[in-house]
Amino acid sequence: MSKKSMYLRMVTASLLRRRSRMIIALLAIAIGATILSGLVTIYIDVPRQMSAQFRNYGANMIFTATDETMTQEDIDAATALIDEDALVGVAPYRYETVRVNDIPVMAAATDMEGAQNTSPFWVVDGEWPDADGEIMIGKNVASTYNLKVGDSMEASYAPETETADESSDAESEVVEMDNYVNFTVTGILDTGGNEEDYIYMNFNDMETLTGEEMAYDVCELSISASTDELNTIKENIETSVTSVSPRLVKRVTESETTVLSKLQALVFLVTIVVLSLTMICLATTMTAVVAERRKEIGLRKALGASNKSIIMEFMGEGVFLGAAGGLLGSILGFCFAQIVSRSVFNSSITMMPWLIPVTIIASVIVTGLACMIPIRSATDVDPALVLKGE
Repeated sequence: MSKKSMYLRMVTASLLRRRSRMIIALLAIAIGATILSGLVTIYIDVPRQMSAQFRNYGANMIFTATDETMTQEDIDAATALIDEDALVGVAPYRYETVRVNDIPVMAAATDMEGAQNTSPFWVVDGEWPDADGEIMIGKNVASTYNLKVGDSMEASYAPETETADESSDAESEVVEMDNYVNFTVTGILDTGGNEEDYIYMNFNDMETLTGEEMAYDVCELSISASTDELNTIKENIETSVTSVSPRLVKRVTESETTVLSKLQALVFLVTIVVLSLTMICLATTMTAVVAERRKEIGLRKALGASNKSIIMEFMGEGVFLGAAGGLLGSILGFCFAQIVSRSVFNSSITMMPWLIPVTIIASVIVTGLACMIPIRSATDVDPALVLKGE
């Protein structure tokens, strides 16, 4: 029988003779590896998950014009610098003051589909407008004019043109040119914010009402990216598209960064605590094993066994337990991460094959460290004292 086969036989026989203690040690390693694998998976996947969740809180980047207004070509040139997979939604806005029953109301023209993507938190009673002549009104507007879904509403646009009067010391004369359009209310918007004071229509209706070609005052964007990636995108747009001024929405990006950093710190701390507890459990178990085998160790040393051979046997047991527990823990860790992801973020996590060998190696290292103190006490056994029964 070769030395390797003899060594493996000794290790496996030692483990089998103490099955109850070894099962406890294996479970401790497996639990530690499960937490390690699961939390590392969550730690790596959290930025993507958090970014997806924060997209529900609205736009995280805004385009404003460096001059007075932006054109569609300006917006297209800027959005072309953003990865399509990261671009969740784009919603340009044009604002004009219109009149309803001779009372001024702010109207916003936008791309309805883009607005739904950039502002998924908007709650609409009814339906979003999807045709010309249909509008969505804010809750406060509906309350002011006693309107409900399906009602008609007439709006007028009266641009103010100022002409200098030579005989009145440059006083202004306002010339009103009212343009009336009849709309159907398809939805009432409830956000709890300023959006409830607006009327929302599509671009065609705004052009019909104002008689002017469409140009945009602001453009909201929802981008699935980290704060660093958003800053890079912002710098690229500032350099390449001079007609557009990009800005980050700090209340969204800063909140995302704060929550993400705290969550990752918590995951890291929990992982360290669990691994420490695993090491303590293993050290305690292996110490008990060494205490049980003191006579065996003393007899072997009396027969000429070296400290190296004793260390190799105990380390072999530890490595075997660490590898088995790590393999089991990596599988259970993925299941654990999947359950947490579905419960917290309502989405799935992709399996990371490279995490299996990493978990096994980490488990073997933790087991090896936990075995250091018990192995040292095993090598300190005095054969003479043990054989005397002391």
